[in-house]
Amino acid sequence: MKWIRTISAQVEETAETLGGKAHGLVLLHRLGLRVPAGFVVTTEACRAFLREGRRPDGLDGELAAAVADLERSTGRVFGGPHRPLAVSVRSGAGVSMPGMMSTILNLGLTTGATEGLAAETGDRPFALDSRLRFLSSFASAVTNADVDGAAAAHAGDTAAAMKAIEDLVRERCDRPVPDDVTRQLAWAVEAVFSSWDTPRARTYRTLNAIPHDLGTAVVVQQMVFGNRDARSGTGVAFSRDPNTGGNIPYGEVLFGHQGEDVVSGRSTTRPLGELAEREPGVWAELRDALRRIEGHYRDACYVEFTFEAGELWILQVRPGRFVGGAAVRVATELVDEQVIERHEALLRVSPQHLRHVRTPRIAPSEETDILARGLGACPGVAVGRVATTAEGAVRMARDAPVVLVRPETSPNDMHGLAVATGIVTARGGPASHAAVVARAMGKPAVVGVSGLTVDAGSGSVTVGGRTVGDGTLVTIDGTGGEVALGTPRVVANAAHEHLHRLLAWADDVSGDHSARDEAERLDAAHTALRRHR
Repeated sequence: MKWIRTISAQVEETAETLGGKAHGLVLLHRLGLRVPAGFVVTTEACRAFLREGRRPDGLDGELAAAVADLERSTGRVFGGPHRPLAVSVRSGAGVSMPGMMSTILNLGLTTGATEGLAAETGDRPFALDSRLRFLSSFASAVTNADVDGAAAAHAGDTAAAMKAIEDLVRERCDRPVPDDVTRQLAWAVEAVFSSWDTPRARTYRTLNAIPHDLGTAVVVQQMVFGNRDARSGTGVAFSRDPNTGGNIPYGEVLFGHQGEDVVSGRSTTRPLGELAEREPGVWAELRDALRRIEGHYRDACYVEFTFEAGELWILQVRPGRFVGGAAVRVATELVDEQVIERHEALLRVSPQHLRHVRTPRIAPSEETDILARGLGACPGVAVGRVATTAEGAVRMARDAPVVLVRPETSPNDMHGLAVATGIVTARGGPASHAAVVARAMGKPAVVGVSGLTVDAGSGSVTVGGRTVGDGTLVTIDGTGGEVALGTPRVVANAAHEHLHRLLAWADDVSGDHSARDEAERLDAAHTALRRHR
């Protein structure tokens, strides 16, 4: 049994073996896009690890060989004191489980390699920041503890923060963070495998009817440093607007940071369009990549990217998976663009999508008591009582709907996210953990509420000089980003012309032009199309 594959255009295996992330990277190679060199440990290795409780026979030797190949292709030395190679170690299951499993960045930055990176770049603060990021992500993966809390006590003192994190690992795991890259990598792979079976991951799979025996792949790639300098950064992009389906790139970017800063929601991101102003070359290359990927999928797409010193690298790709009115608009406009036929457009839109086309909104009114405003991250309206912790949400949801309000969410909040009817966060943008999970679950969400302070200890939320406690009834609008007290009047958007066109095509296919429910009209078309396949 061979456990590892080099990620290249020549790999032929499916996402079930390679995991969805690596499978997408193979596509990027085939499209001729710039992708960090790397390899993938297959889902079969994960299943063997979970069965046997140890790394499967032969994996260590394959890891050593794969790292040696990576050193040759990059001209760098893993953990070396000169031109050191650092890697990311990411989970990548065959099905999407956003934010549920572990990611480790900058692995390979031992104390010696960190000094080597400082000497190579002439930027010691950058090298130390990268080492701190490695320790933080490594500790989070192997301990499942609040690493941010341990580091926050030493804000501004990188050396003290690093020591606090290393002490945390030693205390929780009875062994130190290895200063040997081979042992770092082996432990990291085990941590990603183990993250498949964490309570949050199992909860997510149960909610989404995903089998528990699939396992996750582990993707190992050369690091691209978005925190390198002022011409570096990271971001996410949709080829079209996931809220409306409009044919314009949509996303967010964070300059001088690494990817986890975007996903975690801890940092304030900027609209994707600012990339065109700051780095026009990167923007042009990103637009071209989105065009090529959309051409392959014949559908909207989503990418994660990093740029280092003005050079763009694509890190992840998948279809856009739009819902509601956005799905309807994309399907009809792809017909207009002669990318797909009408029959395929009909099959791409489900009756479930139609239930979300007429998006509920809080009605504009002078009587509406708006508590706060943020960014709408998932359309819809949710009404519930404020819960400032995931545990509190679980408890309160037994009696009434709840809205989970947090500074930002993390995978450790999964049990609270699962029971909440809506989500609000003080920080983060459209690609933050809260936003991604909300869209995956179809729950209205408002993120990036400026000035919002959440005090979980006292069970209170303060914003704009007003404080409300756990149990306060609120209504959130995941389109407009409003958070209102009480239950203001809610209205539904009128159906747009894209829906009228799609349903007219549906009636033509079914041959039934009688007045019926919209979902029935689409379902009849689906039945007729499947009958004639």
